[in-house]
Amino acid sequence: MWFTGGRALGRERTIAGIEERRGATRDVILATAERLYAERGIHMVSNRQISEAAGQGNSAAVGYHFGTKADLIRAIARKHADQMERMRVTSVAEIVGSTDIRDWVACLVRPFTGHLAALGKPTWYARFCVQVTSDPALHAIMTEEALTSASLRMLVAGLHHRLPGLPPSVRDERSIMARHLIAQMCVERERALAEGALTLHPSWDDLAASLIDAIVGLWQAPVTPRPRQQRKD
Repeated sequence: MWFTGGRALGRERTIAGIEERRGATRDVILATAERLYAERGIHMVSNRQISEAAGQGNSAAVGYHFGTKADLIRAIARKHADQMERMRVTSVAEIVGSTDIRDWVACLVRPFTGHLAALGKPTWYARFCVQVTSDPALHAIMTEEALTSASLRMLVAGLHHRLPGLPPSVRDERSIMARHLIAQMCVERERALAEGALTLHPSWDDLAASLIDAIVGLWQAPVTPRPRQQRKD
C-alpha cells in the first residue's frame, strides 16, 4: 500500500514539474512575442520567428502553446489587463462618489502608466497596444478584453455622468481622443527609454500628471455648434 501511495505521489510530482515547465515556456513565448510585435509590427513577425527568438527548439512551439496569432495576441493582452484591473479596482473604489472630473480621469490614466512603471525597463506593452489597435481585425481583441473589465465600465459611466452637457457624439469622439493621447504619449516615453534617449517626463508618474491635465481640459473644452447634416438617401 505504501509503495502504491509513493508511486502516485511520484506521478503527481512529475505532472507538477511538467506543468511548471510548460508555464515557464508560455511566459517566455509571451514576453518574446510582445517584444517582437512592438519592435517590428504584428504582421512582420511569424510564429516561427517567435519560437526561435524564445529559444524553442520546436518551431511550432507558439502554435502548440497558444494556437493562432490572434490567440497569442489575446493572451498577451489578457496578461496585462488582469494586472491593470487590480490597480483600477482599487483606484475606482477610492473615488466613488467624487464629483471632481480629475479624480475619474486619473483612474483612466494611472492604471496604465502605473503598470508600465511596475514592469521596469525597457517595456514594450505600450508599443504592442498601438500595433494591435491599428489593425482593424485585431483591434476587436483589445476591445473585447476591455469590455470584460467591470471597473472600466464603472469608470466610464462615472466619467460620463459628470459630463452631462456633452452631446453623446462629442462624448464618444473625445473618448477616442483621450484613448489615443494616452497610448501615443506612453509610446513616446517607452520608446525613448528603450533607446536610452532623453524624455519629456522624468517618470511615468510625471507623465500621468501631464496626461490628466490634458485630458481634463479635453473633456471640459467648449463644443463648437455644428450645422445639422442633411440626410442623404
